[in-house]
Amino acid sequence: MLVEDQEMIRFGLRTIIDAHPDLSVVAESPDGLHALRALEAGESHVDVILMDLRMPGIDGVETTRRIRRSHPPEDVRIVVLTTFDQDQNVLAALRAGADGFLSKGVGPAELTAGILDVAAGGGTLSAAAAAAIIDHVATDAGVPPDETARQLLAALTAREREVVEAVVQGLDNQQIAEQLFVSPFTVKTHVNRAMTKVGARDRAQLVSLAVRAGLRP
Repeated sequence: MLVEDQEMIRFGLRTIIDAHPDLSVVAESPDGLHALRALEAGESHVDVILMDLRMPGIDGVETTRRIRRSHPPEDVRIVVLTTFDQDQNVLAALRAGADGFLSKGVGPAELTAGILDVAAGGGTLSAAAAAAIIDHVATDAGVPPDETARQLLAALTAREREVVEAVVQGLDNQQIAEQLFVSPFTVKTHVNRAMTKVGARDRAQLVSLAVRAGLRP
């Protein structure tokens, strides 16, 4: 489902997504309230929602929060699409239950790859999203103490920590695999194990915790 108030942007997204053999747009909504009604009506089976942050009425953060009240990540995955011009929006979306973050400036290949990653249970995180999270977490007085994050990160193996450091840089599994000379599947395994050990739901939460623990790109 595309949730975006600008018709031309929805058209562009739909064109890119429908051109991919494994993806199709089954529903479109011009605002959050319309998206909530469409989702509850169940007229189309929605696996992933591509959510804009800035919309009239209720914004993407509030829409995400309301969706999560009745639809856990196991039922519907949410990818936030934003320009990242306000860091706090990214953190708010993460806390509301978003599963992935992509910049509106990404190309067609990264867009579709990100959607597929989230659909498969991952949590896509572009370099722009990682930067936004890092910038905000570094000055966010409401986050847990750094020592708590450091203790959680200390439970990781050397290889898992190495992979987490690459995730903080905004690299995807393929890029990390090339950097570490391993397979993308091996990278995904390390990322999943790291998230399990530190209690992170997705890559965005993993980056948030890693930055609080002192890691930087």
